[in-house]
Amino acid sequence: ILTAFRIISGEDGTTLGREKLDKIKSNSNYFRSELRRLGMSVLGDEDSPVVPMMIFHVPKIAAFSRECYARGIAAVVVGFPAVPVYGARVRFCVSAGHDKKDLKQAVKKIKEVSKLLNVRYERSIFG
Repeated sequence: ILTAFRIISGEDGTTLGREKLDKIKSNSNYFRSELRRLGMSVLGDEDSPVVPMMIFHVPKIAAFSRECYARGIAAVVVGFPAVPVYGARVRFCVSAGHDKKDLKQAVKKIKEVSKLLNVRYERSIFG
């Protein structure tokens, strides 16, 4: 852990830590903005690698997870009692290891799943 902190702070004499943090920030903000552009209800802070997307309906979280998995996307779904009954969501984790092509493919597949399950609530109250 200490070595990781040294790399992040640049004490190792390289810019690798700063480059990785910048890439995580860039990837996260791109992914978050693309989900919003598609009409998804996205929570969380800008720059955070954890991107929560609201599903709202508890019965849809298992289906969302299965459909994402079938398309090669790892998605962590969260429902009651971890969140309020009306707060069902999926959490995506973005890393510096992703490139734009990975993220574009993921967004495309998430769009398919979201249309299938009607969870694009920013476009319509009916998803």
